[in-house]
Amino acid sequence: MPRFLIRRDIPNAAAMSDNDLVGASTQSCSVLRKMDGIHWIQSYVAGDHIFCVYDAKNEALIREHAEAAGFPANEITEISRVIDPTWENVAAHT
Repeated sequence: MPRFLIRRDIPNAAAMSDNDLVGASTQSCSVLRKMDGIHWIQSYVAGDHIFCVYDAKNEALIREHAEAAGFPANEITEISRVIDPTWENVAAHT
């Protein structure tokens, strides 16, 4: 299943309280339980944004979830590859 990175522009997102974030998580999960072909992996709160990682069959499901949950989905990008520090070792052996 494709993996997507979603940028949600939310002013002062980094200042949201734990209760606000729990509410957003609860809302998101409530909508996701009614949907097939989409799974929330993790989100990162930074500045005026929340960056979310989702597995989904397609971008349309990401947009459908955002609309139903009441969240913006300002930019949706399919993740084509993932790299991490272990790649240093891979490069040494190629």
